[in-house]
Amino acid sequence: MAVYRLCVTTGPYLMAGTLDNISATLVGTCGESPKQRLDRVGRDFASGSVQKYKVRCSAELGEILLLRLHKERYAFFRKDPWYCSRICVTAPDGTVSHFPCYQWIEGYCTVELRPGTARTICQDSLPLLLDHRKRELQARQECYRWKIYAPGFPRMMDVNSFEEIESDKKFALTKMAPCAAQGESSGNRYLPGFPMKIDIPSLLHMEPNIRYSVTKTTSLLFNAIPASLGMKLRGLLDRKGTWKKLDDIRNIFWCHKTFTSEYVTEHWCEDHFFGYQYLNGVNPVMLHCLSSLPSKLPVTNDMVAPLLGPDTCLQTELERGNIFLADYWILAEAPVHCLNGRQQYVAAPLCLLWLNPQGALVPVAIQLSQIPGPDSPIFLPTDSYWDWLLAKTWVRNSEFLVHENNTHFLCTHLLCEAFAMATLRQLPLCHPIYKLLLPHTRYTLQVNTIARATLLNPEGLVDKVTSIGRQGLLYLMSTGLAHFTYTNFCLPDSLRARGVLAIPNYHYRDDGLKIWAAIESFVSEIVGYYYPSDASVQQDSELQAWVGEIFAQAFLGRESSGFPSRLCTPGELVKFLTAIIFNCSAQHAAVNSGQHDFGAWMPNAPSSMRQPPPQTKGTTTLKSYLNTLPEVNITCNNLLLFWLVSQEPKDQRPLGTYPDEHFTDEAPRRSIATFQSRLAQISRDIQERNQGLALPYTYLDPPLIENSVSI
Repeated sequence: MAVYRLCVTTGPYLMAGTLDNISATLVGTCGESPKQRLDRVGRDFASGSVQKYKVRCSAELGEILLLRLHKERYAFFRKDPWYCSRICVTAPDGTVSHFPCYQWIEGYCTVELRPGTARTICQDSLPLLLDHRKRELQARQECYRWKIYAPGFPRMMDVNSFEEIESDKKFALTKMAPCAAQGESSGNRYLPGFPMKIDIPSLLHMEPNIRYSVTKTTSLLFNAIPASLGMKLRGLLDRKGTWKKLDDIRNIFWCHKTFTSEYVTEHWCEDHFFGYQYLNGVNPVMLHCLSSLPSKLPVTNDMVAPLLGPDTCLQTELERGNIFLADYWILAEAPVHCLNGRQQYVAAPLCLLWLNPQGALVPVAIQLSQIPGPDSPIFLPTDSYWDWLLAKTWVRNSEFLVHENNTHFLCTHLLCEAFAMATLRQLPLCHPIYKLLLPHTRYTLQVNTIARATLLNPEGLVDKVTSIGRQGLLYLMSTGLAHFTYTNFCLPDSLRARGVLAIPNYHYRDDGLKIWAAIESFVSEIVGYYYPSDASVQQDSELQAWVGEIFAQAFLGRESSGFPSRLCTPGELVKFLTAIIFNCSAQHAAVNSGQHDFGAWMPNAPSSMRQPPPQTKGTTTLKSYLNTLPEVNITCNNLLLFWLVSQEPKDQRPLGTYPDEHFTDEAPRRSIATFQSRLAQISRDIQERNQGLALPYTYLDPPLIENSVSI
């Protein structure tokens, strides 16, 4: 008689325990144990419990290849979901095998787990294990299906409703364990005073292995209610018309101010702060260094001489690499929209900036269209106060549109959804790259599904607050993806291509490069364990299917994008994985977390403009400026969203935090510890640097970076 000892850990989450019967079967190289119920005196499988059981066999089973968990009805009780964290199996000879699970198991089913040792398909030779990989991927590919949301968009998860995702996962669960489901109904509801529908049941009852935790759901809802209800009671969400004076905007979030939002309110109209935001605001990717002026921006030396001073000229500053351009060409043909029954307007400005001898980046010329001419004057700092302020505000409106639609939603949310989908569809649970990437996909599918149902849908929030509406969003994103390249995607390459490696006080660049290097070092070690040669990369059919699917579905097979469709060396794999993890975590934090800070003062980030761009100088007044800004209800609806998406989640998992131990081998666990230590040092360096800054830059401080796109 051989006795195997099982140590079963149930997750510590609310309602993670189960009353259902759980049985186990061990499958080894020398045989299979009988199915045996795991039962002991007292409550089994309570939330947070660690319990020990015995499985008896007539003979030893050899190396344990699979652990089957059978979940069955207990007495007359209804189905009770169970979150199984991990199971440790000790053989009669003392050999210990770890079986990570970390998933909800719903309904009555059998789940097959492999030991935690990561293995590529090239390292599996037994037909049993190869068949297990194949069945797992087939089930997941039926479970997670691609969908064309709009022409030119990255492909997305095929979910038209939250009910569909539940039924799909339930179907897949009957075929293969990694998918699970929960079949409860859902429906759209409005939160009190909230401007958009929130599918409250769906937040709670989506497929459990990709849905928000109860903690995060509760945090999301109860962050939204007080702010929205406060605006509703004061009548702001329903008040149409122009702001009477700028100071009134201060009172929108009178109880939700931050140090940065107050700093922005005080300094928003200053040229130095306008330039600062190109470096350390929420869209720090727009600047390009110029060696010569484009013909579409005919700025002369005489125009900028009063600012440059007598000791230099425009040509000299171009040669020195001190002239930069922010070009919003993508807005030139964007469709416009109506808000509150009134036509809105869009500009496609060109903003020229100068890095002055004091190391400050300041605007020196703004043209509000892509076509120069008498109806498109070049605005200068020497113009009247209101003319120059209005020109800068038009640029800030363009910043809002490009940032929200492309820098933020397209390049982090949508692309990271495609990475998550390809990972779920093409890599089995035992694959080392699956184990590496899974923490960086947490909640991404759910948050994007919610966004499509509440923000991007017809008559959703995008249609309610932006000058381009949903049709403009579709245009911007499809155009943006058509011009997005692998160089843009990889931070060091992007900074080099834009010529911004030498600009001082570029904290986004400095912090981002440190985090990139830390991720790259970590990924390089992980890849080195499992891919010792070029051949090991090239012969991994699952890995090649994964990268090929990303190329086809995220980048639509566009060769000019420069994204790989096949990986040939460990170095190529390291770069690709580093870029994915960086964009799913640090890049999203950089372009998301500061939205309330920089947008709470609405004139710094107006979502729409109610008057056309000025065609002459000398006509702008305070009254005409206020008449150009968004109306009261438009402002409040937009700022409420800014505030909500900038909130720190209650169950945040910071970058490098991996509480689910998918890697059980000692080597990758050492690499994780080294990665965490390096991130901790980066955090200390950032906090020390920030002590000397008038406006601290915190968005890339590792403890404040979420592992994944989760809000």
